[in-house]
Amino acid sequence: MIREICRDEDFLAQRSDPATPDDLGTAQDLLDTLISHKDGCVGMAANMIGVKKRIIAFENDGEYMVMLNPVIVKRSGAFDAEEGCLSLSGVRKTKRFRSIKVQWQNEKFQTRLKTFTGWTAEIIQHEIDHCDGVII
Repeated sequence: MIREICRDEDFLAQRSDPATPDDLGTAQDLLDTLISHKDGCVGMAANMIGVKKRIIAFENDGEYMVMLNPVIVKRSGAFDAEEGCLSLSGVRKTKRFRSIKVQWQNEKFQTRLKTFTGWTAEIIQHEIDHCDGVII
């Protein structure tokens, strides 16, 4: 189901709770909402659709990916970036890393670990910031 985009900065500034198997419907709604905004958006976190759970969805080399409970475990190659967001107005400056190693759970709650680089790494960092209540 496509959900409305949350723009409430007080809500977005709250840390998200861990995702559980009961949240798989939210993960699907997040993916549906992201795909409906594909012309202007490459990633979303669950709080962007009003659900305070650690779930992100993003475009990765032409395919969509969902991560439950993502955590960055390693970072390298810091750089300054400017990013926009569907939930926030304007473009904002932030610090990102060219390479990140992420641990997450898939839809079967199996733990995964992978290194992401470049644009995909930047998207993931932005969405994990949302999960952590960080507003850039």
